[in-house]
Amino acid sequence: MDSSEIIVTIAGLALAAFVVWYFFFSARQTASAVSSSGGVQEVDITVKGGYSPDVIEVERGKPVQLHFYRDEENSCSEELLMPDFSVRRDLPAFQTTLVELLPQEAGRFDFTCGMGMLRGTLVVK
Repeated sequence: MDSSEIIVTIAGLALAAFVVWYFFFSARQTASAVSSSGGVQEVDITVKGGYSPDVIEVERGKPVQLHFYRDEENSCSEELLMPDFSVRRDLPAFQTTLVELLPQEAGRFDFTCGMGMLRGTLVVK
């Protein structure tokens, strides 16, 4: 191996390590739901290349309102799937879509875009 092959190999390994770290070990933005005067837990979520925040903490047995604002026209983010709650919603671009839930069980419940590329988690305590 000459020096250029060694440099390319090292750069490729470093890039692969960065990708693994980014998708599996980097810190994720977490938000706890804010309870309104009526006892409803509310969270605003921006959809733009991903979900922000992408980890949402709520309390079990209390109604939840998730306000998804889609701030892009990317076709990947036009659909929201929450299979554990039987939710499938279209998210129109530059509009807010309300999703209402009543989580009865504690646990971690994933939500994704229609293609499964954008991911988030609802943590019920």
